[in-house]
Amino acid sequence: MGKRGPIPNREDDLARPRERKGGDVEPITRGELRKVTIPHADPNWHPIARKLWDSLKTSGQADFYQNSDWAFAYSLCEDLSYYKSSGKRSGQMLQSIYSAMERLLVTEGDRRRVRIELHEPEEEQVPASVIAIADYKAALGVAQ
Repeated sequence: MGKRGPIPNREDDLARPRERKGGDVEPITRGELRKVTIPHADPNWHPIARKLWDSLKTSGQADFYQNSDWAFAYSLCEDLSYYKSSGKRSGQMLQSIYSAMERLLVTEGDRRRVRIELHEPEEEQVPASVIAIADYKAALGVAQ
């Protein structure tokens, strides 16, 4: 789990990279990604639990989820559905659900605490050589 305390600034907002500041830059241990199968949502879930499930599938942090993460998210949505559908609600249960959401990096603050930032996709750049060849062909009157 990430560090406690204030939410760190985005990497773009820093004057220099974190690794140049010194301090506690932890090395990364790498593993191998496995094929992921996302389970189907339970049709009987509360609409808010279903909305959370659907948003997890389309959010950027889902790129990092493995089967165990999806199983945990499924369990969390099951608990959220029970909480929202039950007649009496417990503040402790709600806090437990919100705490579990942090572990799935549901909010931007949760992701920034563990140094994951989601950015806009970069536009595809056409190499200059391809543009130059197209310009030469156009100048020569060659059809493309």
